[in-house]
Amino acid sequence: MGRTSLEGLHGTVIVPPQQAGFWRQWRAFVGPAILISVGYMDPGNWGTDLAGGAQFKYGLLWVVALASFMAVILQVISARLGVATGKDLAQCCRDYYPGWTRWPNWISMEIAIGMTDLAEALGSAVALNMLFHIPLQWAVIITAFDVMLLLAFQGMGMRLIEAIVTVFVLTIGVCYAVEILGFSQTRPDFLEMGRAMMRPEFARSGMIVVAVGIIGATVMPHNLYLHTALVQTRKLQQDEKSVRRAIRFNTIDTAVALAIAFVINAAILVLAAIVFYGKDSITVAGGQVVTFTPDSDWIRVAYLTLAPLLGTTLASTLFAVALLASGQSSTITGTLAGQVVMEGFMNWRIKPWVRRLITRSLAVIPAILIISIRGSSSVTDLVNLSQVVLCIELPFAMFPLLHFTSSRKRMGQWRSGWFLMITGWGTALLITALDIYSLPDALRQAGAVIAGH
Repeated sequence: MGRTSLEGLHGTVIVPPQQAGFWRQWRAFVGPAILISVGYMDPGNWGTDLAGGAQFKYGLLWVVALASFMAVILQVISARLGVATGKDLAQCCRDYYPGWTRWPNWISMEIAIGMTDLAEALGSAVALNMLFHIPLQWAVIITAFDVMLLLAFQGMGMRLIEAIVTVFVLTIGVCYAVEILGFSQTRPDFLEMGRAMMRPEFARSGMIVVAVGIIGATVMPHNLYLHTALVQTRKLQQDEKSVRRAIRFNTIDTAVALAIAFVINAAILVLAAIVFYGKDSITVAGGQVVTFTPDSDWIRVAYLTLAPLLGTTLASTLFAVALLASGQSSTITGTLAGQVVMEGFMNWRIKPWVRRLITRSLAVIPAILIISIRGSSSVTDLVNLSQVVLCIELPFAMFPLLHFTSSRKRMGQWRSGWFLMITGWGTALLITALDIYSLPDALRQAGAVIAGH
């Protein structure tokens, strides 16, 4: 039996006695799912949500809702595994699967975390470039040094990390609330949105490709590992009442946090639908014409065009601030996930700052090289490449998770009930089918990025 995951943070948050009131107990358990939720509104999601709204108006809003529902199911199951077994998913894989599986499992998850880190680094760098006009290569290098900041936070305990991420999430939420409700020309037609949600369709050409991208950018493999460890930052007892309470409150925490993530993702798509749908191009300050195509770098297009379209530069600034908050908050969770995976699979302990530096270097160095050679136009390609890799990796996290939580031998009385079993396995099979469907196209794209076309 290995040591605990996230050793310095394990069991550090005290939970009140069973007889304490609902709100006092909820306050003690709330937090892990907020850290998880930032993975569902990271720069990878922004690109797919903006593309979906710009090309198909509200037509893919139901896909955002479906992806969010799938995410809730998988994260509820993850929290359940961590609470019931006292182990994270990586430790379960190490302890219950044959020894030879450890290396391939660990390496595949490290690649997934590196790819996530690439998307976060690029998202933060693009935001810095937009806000302060720092050249993109330098902006990417600056993001490599956020490691020092993050490690300072980690030394101050779990509650501070959760508070910082909550501030980032609120920043994104407030920016979008102002964007959509604060400007008269971006107020959405809620009735039309409701109708689009109730009538799922793939009638228009290209819809299914963007839909796969939205689902692929939503559920993240490293989040399934991370959640199983984060629930153990609470000082949990293993008696029946305590476990039942912890599962209940973590389920509420997950549902609330991912509902907020859904609202933010929906807001990104809605903003793009209102501002870009039906337009071919826009003239920005200085007479430059920005043309909209399905292959546009939608994050940069949104920044350039929101000010002239909405008649205020505040719109563009809010957009870039929200993007920076998104990239930075996702970076924190990527660091923690890296620790969980390495310690869980391999039982290796290395200093967090060394671990962080290695992960970020592996993500940042290729990004700097490609941007230096091919210019800033390659950013969207790199983010898309990262999402492709995450899609391919996801089944390797989903199936072990579902295997353990469906097993009475591993979970005892806390094995998933029929609803979680059906929706969990259904989600995993649907995502895997979509992965296989989109794989040839995704590999072609990846090949083009690597070859520099």
